[in-house]
Amino acid sequence: MKIRSKLPHIGTTIFTVMTNRARELGAINLAQGFPDYDAPARLKDLLAYHVAAGHNQYAPMIGVAELREQIALKLGTSYGRFPNLDSEITVTLGATEAIFSAVVSLVHPGEEVILFDPSYDSYAPAVISAGGRPIHIPLDPPKFQIDWDRVRAAITPRTRLVMINTPHNPVTTVIPRKELDILAEILRPTDALVISDEVYEHMIYDGARHASIVEHPELYERGVAVFSFGKTMHATGWRVGYAVAPPDITREIRRVHQFNTFSIAHPLQLAIADFLKEVPEHNAGLSAFYQAKRDRFLELLRDSSFSWTPAAGSYFQLLDFSAITDQMDVEFADRVLREAGVASIPVSPFYTAPPKLNVLRFCFAKNDSTLEEAAARLCKL
Repeated sequence: MKIRSKLPHIGTTIFTVMTNRARELGAINLAQGFPDYDAPARLKDLLAYHVAAGHNQYAPMIGVAELREQIALKLGTSYGRFPNLDSEITVTLGATEAIFSAVVSLVHPGEEVILFDPSYDSYAPAVISAGGRPIHIPLDPPKFQIDWDRVRAAITPRTRLVMINTPHNPVTTVIPRKELDILAEILRPTDALVISDEVYEHMIYDGARHASIVEHPELYERGVAVFSFGKTMHATGWRVGYAVAPPDITREIRRVHQFNTFSIAHPLQLAIADFLKEVPEHNAGLSAFYQAKRDRFLELLRDSSFSWTPAAGSYFQLLDFSAITDQMDVEFADRVLREAGVASIPVSPFYTAPPKLNVLRFCFAKNDSTLEEAAARLCKL
């Protein structure tokens, strides 16, 4: 029996590869994006409470009402829009499931989806699984900014979706409000939709403010905004995210979501809802919390041979190694792993046609002791 793969060119993700290598070599893992500190103690107490209280059966398919209510309040406070908790908010198995369900529900065979490379590695497989055609527009180093003239040129009658990611993983840039206006102007004469991956929404630095499509009147009406509690609650293993979209788009997403994961762990949802109610200041403090970690990491690297532009958002930092070697980024990432005992992520695997890249991505969502030891090792290169 011969199996014909739908994703014949997709292998193991670079995150898994580098994490496994880090484990094998006993290296410090600054590759995969997860904290090495725990979720808030009160959040864990609330989870234990709801498990003990017997909330261990199926949750509603769209998410428990208590959590959807807190999401609506949070979005209203942050972005001035209070989505309808019954018809515009869907709790999902992390942001990845939200994106997959949205793409599969909205893209039909032969339709085109514009992606910006380096694009997060789950985007193109979702498009291909839906029978769509990814259209890759590169973000050129060193600034990795969107060339909107290329976007205009890429729009065709077959364009179904444009997928944006802000703050961006892996290149840590953010899309300002004025560029959302440009996107809206480009899409105005079309029927194309937007998926906006905003999982690092509360990790914006140096006094900047996150620009969400939730607060953009034109883009929200044709858009899906995707968020993650795993990132904001320091609990990536909980896998709780959500998608926010107008009712007609939400209806389609739920048609896929109900047969994809159906519902998300009941006690996790209730614990997050209670935590948001009890500790409303948690999200507001994340930018300062992570900016301090970013700045600490860069200060520790002051005497290294790396150079950098401080990350504008996310909890990652790109380090330029051009003063050390002219190796390709994948080769140098392996060298850093073997010689310094620090795992990072090369950026080229996120391109379909990568340019010459001399940067690696490091996660600074770590305890200070971890960052100190990692930086000491990197300074020796």
